[in-house]
Amino acid sequence: MDGNAFPSFLPALPLALGPAALFGSLLLAGLLGGEIAQRLKLPRLLGWLLAGLLLGQGAAGLFPGNSLEPLLGETRLFFDVAVGLILFDLGRRLDLSWFRRDRSLLAAALLESALAFAAMAGVLCLFGFSRLEAGMAAAIGLSSAPAVVWLVARESRAEGQVTERCLALVAINTLMACLVATSLLSAAHAEYQAPWRTALLHPLYLLLGSVLLGAVAARLVLWGARLLGKGPQARLSQFVLLAAFLLAAVGLAHALKLSVFLALLVFGLACRQWDRRYVLLSVDLGGAAQLFYIVLFVLTGASLPLAAVTAAGLPALAYVAARSLGKTAGVMLTAPFSHIRWQQHGWLSLALLPMSGVAIALVHDLTSLFPQFGERLGNLVLAAVVLLELLGPLAVHTAFKRAGETRQEGAEHA
Repeated sequence: MDGNAFPSFLPALPLALGPAALFGSLLLAGLLGGEIAQRLKLPRLLGWLLAGLLLGQGAAGLFPGNSLEPLLGETRLFFDVAVGLILFDLGRRLDLSWFRRDRSLLAAALLESALAFAAMAGVLCLFGFSRLEAGMAAAIGLSSAPAVVWLVARESRAEGQVTERCLALVAINTLMACLVATSLLSAAHAEYQAPWRTALLHPLYLLLGSVLLGAVAARLVLWGARLLGKGPQARLSQFVLLAAFLLAAVGLAHALKLSVFLALLVFGLACRQWDRRYVLLSVDLGGAAQLFYIVLFVLTGASLPLAAVTAAGLPALAYVAARSLGKTAGVMLTAPFSHIRWQQHGWLSLALLPMSGVAIALVHDLTSLFPQFGERLGNLVLAAVVLLELLGPLAVHTAFKRAGETRQEGAEHA
């Protein structure tokens, strides 16, 4: 053995940490960022996001010989589970009879969606996008950020008309984005000369299959909850039952190539509407869910394509402005028919600003089906996500606080 040779039993340099070590580093960075943000009286998720953003931009220098790309490429499951948990919670707390009692809320949901869609599509057509590209981008832009709104509301313990209406509108926005984007797949298939059966059946399969999956999961969970009962030990058993079906629903949606978001939202809505005897206890997924949420925002921050902002340029800014104006106009035009004050409608409009996770997933799914849409459409939507991901948590926090619905002082950690 050569005395100058590097011992074979020692690891090679530079040290390759591997996905597990990188994942742990991102998670610890998110925890630290969240605590710093909390002490600055900012939403924790903003700290998670910025920590991921900083590590994502400097990963090459911090971890020589390593790349975040393999890790980021395999995080869709974490992402879908985290957003799916939130959409299930939103669906489960959304009482559809509220829309019958207060028609102004349903009117606001439909009007702000229609005006935002028209404004975004119109602006993009002026910038030279085709009608199909503009329509797809506008459909994706309908989605708000359920994770941002839900977690800010939970951390600040926000309660009141603005908070509840915002959560309801976010659920409807997500539903509308999935429905409109899926419906436009027929036009996209026709544009690229797919067989008519594909153009007709693919959107139907996605919509009906996702709704059916969510409905079946709800029926099975409610049946299981009835068998388990409401005894002293039932809460733990129902926790396991619900967690198992949530994860199974995400896995089945992936396997069947269905919409995770639509399936989980329908899952929650069906549980709320069909559970007339309240057999399903209110269970909190607690620390397990919190881990998924930290992972969601740290990895989202690490994967934010800052270069997309400059690549998209002025059309992205116009797209963001049109989206915000459309949503604000829709909410404010229904104010005279509502039971809450004008100022509360203004704060509600501000709370609808975020756009993040669902939009990223929809762009990914669209470009995987139709690579022809290319970088232009992807850069546009991702640039909007970067801007609104960073501004969104502050906007929601400010809206709930100025509406007088937060109780953050003395609140326990979310």
